[in-house]
Amino acid sequence: MRDKNSLIGWLLIGLVFVGYMVYSSNQAKKQAEEARLQQITNAAAEQKNDSIKKVKEAQAAIALEAEQKDSTNVLFKARQGKAGTTVIQNKLLKLTISNKGGQLVRAEMLDSTYRNQEGGNVVLFDDSDTPNMTFIFDGKEKNISTDEFYFTPTDVTDNSVTMSLPIANGSIDINYELVDDSYILKMDLVTQNLRDFFPAKAEEFTIRWRENMRQQEKSYAFENRYSTITYRDTDNDTDELSSSGADKDKNGDDIDERLKWVAFKTQFFSQILIADGSFEVERMVSAYAKKNSGHLKELYASLIAKFDASGKNPTNFKMYLGPNKFSTLKENEAIIGKDSDLDLQSIVYLGWPIVRWINRFVFLYLFDFMTGWGINMGLILLIITLIVKFAVFPLMRKSYLSSANMRVLRPKIEEINKKYPNREDAMQKQQETMQLYAQYGVSPMGGCLPMLIQMPIWIALFNFIPNAIELRGQSFLWAKDLSTYDDVLHWNTNIWGIGDHLSIFCVLWCVSMVANTWISMRQQSYSMTPEQEQSMKFMRWFSYAMPFIFFFSFNDYAAGLNFYYFISGLISILMMWYLRKTTDDTKLLEKLEARYKERKANPKKTSSLMERMQAMAEQQREIQRQQEEARKRNK
Repeated sequence: MRDKNSLIGWLLIGLVFVGYMVYSSNQAKKQAEEARLQQITNAAAEQKNDSIKKVKEAQAAIALEAEQKDSTNVLFKARQGKAGTTVIQNKLLKLTISNKGGQLVRAEMLDSTYRNQEGGNVVLFDDSDTPNMTFIFDGKEKNISTDEFYFTPTDVTDNSVTMSLPIANGSIDINYELVDDSYILKMDLVTQNLRDFFPAKAEEFTIRWRENMRQQEKSYAFENRYSTITYRDTDNDTDELSSSGADKDKNGDDIDERLKWVAFKTQFFSQILIADGSFEVERMVSAYAKKNSGHLKELYASLIAKFDASGKNPTNFKMYLGPNKFSTLKENEAIIGKDSDLDLQSIVYLGWPIVRWINRFVFLYLFDFMTGWGINMGLILLIITLIVKFAVFPLMRKSYLSSANMRVLRPKIEEINKKYPNREDAMQKQQETMQLYAQYGVSPMGGCLPMLIQMPIWIALFNFIPNAIELRGQSFLWAKDLSTYDDVLHWNTNIWGIGDHLSIFCVLWCVSMVANTWISMRQQSYSMTPEQEQSMKFMRWFSYAMPFIFFFSFNDYAAGLNFYYFISGLISILMMWYLRKTTDDTKLLEKLEARYKERKANPKKTSSLMERMQAMAEQQREIQRQQEEARKRNK
């Protein structure tokens, strides 16, 4: 291990990425298979119950026709309304509300910062996405499902409207109001003169929310990874629906907590329904939509909310309809209330706990600060890369010097190897080698640990860049959009493992990986014996294979991420060249010899790590000696 540490460090980093990619790939396959089985099951159930369904529909149609003709029915007025829509808007949102069901049927973002692929305003949903948010109330004699009835718009202003559903001598009113200069929609539900309509113990109603989530970005597969139902419970934990897509969190546990909010989320945009109190989960489901259908997933949530049937206290909701931008979510949460503790920002996926902290408290603030400069996003990524590389340069230098120390001590190691040529002397040879390292103050782990320390930063940016909405639609060099793959080279046929395009930034990154591997291998060869080089053949092969593995995985990833990795690799090459040019092996050996003399005069100055390693070697040697003596006695 003594001459392999830097390489092992790089390999471990690579293995983490490969493991993560394998895990992601397996999850995607699992999700696709579960979606396929779900569709088969649903189709079979629909076919089996088709005749029953037709009978029920016919019965319902007869009952409905009779009810519509009965002017004495309490719901008579509610069924006599007319189709129509009402539009409310502020500077950021334009919302269309339908008389049928009194619900949102279209949400358009007016902020010119965000554009769709054709260059127009981003539409979160419209009729083609079949959005539906139905409120279901249990009455004494009649149940109400709001999507079946016509509401009447009243008190209409530019940014507000009341949708009123007439029932007998009262009504169910939904008050919609867009908060100025925000993405927040207030929704207040209140009953008027309906105390006798509801049972005495009526204290809750059901919300059934369904939508086909629109594909907003170029890559169906990549956007789908970040599209799901996300929610926050009253214990202040944010989670998301499991890959199986029904009633389980991502850990496979039942969702039995009460929730503060539920979000229908895609990669860069979300619709978040927020309760003033809390929701109880009845059911949540996610099902994949077909590729090229224009949709990603069909999301469904059935929630139970509190309400006052007497009408004295309205049921208050708020809805965020906007971008998944950390600072924007934080600003809009402040509008809702400073003490809300909703943590809407947690909807932006920033990675596992340690990685999330790095992103949240370092890269987010750094990125927000630099985007205020008004320069190209590609240049911002370049600056961030430079900052990161210079921040970790001391670790890189330490790793390099550790390898250089091993290199200049190679002649002394070879003397020990010559002294103990036989295999049975391996333990004694290892002990003297460890003693030599301790005397010269050199640690075999010195090249490995600094590389491992850098891993959280690598993974942090791996999670941060694809979720940075600031990169969306931003061009740089040949890439038209840094948030998705660059496809200057593309074709109409799908090739296995590559797809229908070739990402130039991904190719450049892989080339820089090959170059870094070659430099690292060459550096290691200076300090290796022929036997060690022979034992390293598999690791060499695997190191050169890694760039090809990454190519097939990252060809579909965001151009901004591949650009960052390419520049990072290029800077690593330049730093290695600088370290090699500025390191004098003669002076380095003189420094080690001076340290050797100092430690020889004071043996207690050996490092604690080396002391433990040396003690372990001695212990193993003693065990080997005892085993050898036992074998001789048995003979």
